[in-house]
Amino acid sequence: MSFFMQHLLIYCLAGSFWRYGVAPLALLMLLALPAHAAENVVYSWAESRSMDERGHYPVALLKLALAKAGGDYTPLAARHDLSQSRTLRHVELGRELDITWTLTTPERETRLLPIRIPLDRGLLGWRLLLIKPENSELFASLSLEQLKDLRCGQEQDWPDYPILRHNGFKITPTTNYQGLFYMLQRGRIAFFPRALTEVLPEIKTQEKIPLVIAPRWVLYYPAPVYYFVNKQRPDLAKAIERGLLIAMEDGSMRELFLQHFGESIKHMALDKRDIIRLENPLLSAETPLDNPSLWFDVSRGF
Repeated sequence: MSFFMQHLLIYCLAGSFWRYGVAPLALLMLLALPAHAAENVVYSWAESRSMDERGHYPVALLKLALAKAGGDYTPLAARHDLSQSRTLRHVELGRELDITWTLTTPERETRLLPIRIPLDRGLLGWRLLLIKPENSELFASLSLEQLKDLRCGQEQDWPDYPILRHNGFKITPTTNYQGLFYMLQRGRIAFFPRALTEVLPEIKTQEKIPLVIAPRWVLYYPAPVYYFVNKQRPDLAKAIERGLLIAMEDGSMRELFLQHFGESIKHMALDKRDIIRLENPLLSAETPLDNPSLWFDVSRGF
C-alpha cells in the first residue's frame, strides 16, 4: 500500500477508533507502520550519456517492462559511466548496478542471470560498415574475399571481436571505443562494423570525423541482446520477463521498436544489400532461435 493510501485509510478509520473507545495507543501503532517504498532498479546507462541515442531504446523498454510487471519499481540511471567489462562485474557483485544489457555469451550467462528475450529482435546482429567517404567506390566493387582481407576494428572485450575472427575477418583490437573512429579516420582500419541500431546515431555524434555507410554490404549473425541481472535477483528477472511478455502480447513493445528503429530499417533497405550471413559461435543452447516472433528478419519485414 502506498504512503498516501495508507494514511488516507488511517484518516477514515480514526473516527471509528474514537467512537468505539479504541485506545489511542492502537492508532499510534498503526501510524508507525512503514509505508511500502518503491524499489530502485539502477540500470547501466549513465545519465551523463543521455545524448547518446544508443541507450534510449533499452532504457525505454526497461521502463515499459517494469511498468507492465505490476510491481512498485523506480528505474534509475547509474551515476558513473563504466566500461563493458566493469559494468558486467558490478552487476555480478551487486555493486551499484542492478541491471545491464549486452550481447550474450555463454560466459556472461554463467556469471549473470539472463532474461532470454532479445531486446531489439536481434537488430544488433545486422552490421553495416562505417567507412571514410572517399572509399565508397572501393567497397561497392569488392568481392567477399577482398572485403575480409581488409582490416576492421573492434573493442577487444566485445563479443563481436571473436565472432568476426571466427568468420575469417582481419581485426585490429583496441580498448578504446572513441579510438576506433580515429583509427578509421587515420586509415589504420578500413571499416568499422556497426549495428543498424547504432550506425546513424554514431555518424551524428562523430560529426567532426567524416563517416559514411559503405554501399552494398551488410553482415548478419544472430546476436541476442538480453537484460542481465545479478544471479541473486531471480525476483527482478521474473518481473522484467513478465513485463516484456505482456508488452509483446499487447503490442506496446512492437510500437516502441518501430518508434526507435522503423525509419532506420526502411532507410537502410537491407533487402537490396548483399547479406553476408555469419556464424555466431558464442550462442548457448538456450538461445531461442526457434521462436521467429522474437527476431527481425528481412524476408518478414517488421
